[in-house]
Amino acid sequence: MMAVALIFCLGIANFALHKAVMDSRHPMTEQIPWLANPNGRKVALAIEFGVLFAAMLLAANGWPAPVWGYFVYSSLNGLSAWLILSGKV
Repeated sequence: MMAVALIFCLGIANFALHKAVMDSRHPMTEQIPWLANPNGRKVALAIEFGVLFAAMLLAANGWPAPVWGYFVYSSLNGLSAWLILSGKV
């Protein structure tokens, strides 16, 4: 149960970072045509939800690997968001 809670908390952070990057109007996000329109952004958030949901389901059924995988995924998302939002990219 602790693994599911950890993944859920990481998921909240991922959604917040994803939204912040999309709302930043960074030139890199404007170059991706499907992210430049509102429907594409909804699809991107739906995919983010699908990844979160799958990781939570697998962790709830006793699979330990999704916890580590989602942690790595969240770390890479955090690093990417920091690079984009801080203007380093």
